[in-house]
Amino acid sequence: MTIRHLLAAGGLAAALAAPAWAHHGWSSYDADQTLTIEAPLTEVRYRNPHAEVKVDYQGASWEVVLAPVSRMESRGLAKDALAVGKTVTIVGYPRKDGTHEVRAERITVDGKTIELR
Repeated sequence: MTIRHLLAAGGLAAALAAPAWAHHGWSSYDADQTLTIEAPLTEVRYRNPHAEVKVDYQGASWEVVLAPVSRMESRGLAKDALAVGKTVTIVGYPRKDGTHEVRAERITVDGKTIELR
């Protein structure tokens, strides 16, 4: 193999591994502390590996990690149900390190509660 082939193979391996690096483990969340947030959505990212929304809570912007899109859709939470400005209730676990991020266990939208895990 030439240097060029090795560099190309290394670049391909790095590109394929990037999604795995982007996915974080659930051990960084405090499952002993449940947080309930009722707030309007300020941002919506409906994508894999997990959909994400942002809300303003207690004077800070919080990132909320939802479930994979396919799971949410199979449980009745379509993309159009999550809109900026819509008030939702989120129940989940905050990060252990104090970062303003929550792993959502369930979300209530338009009076309907969707279990995410």
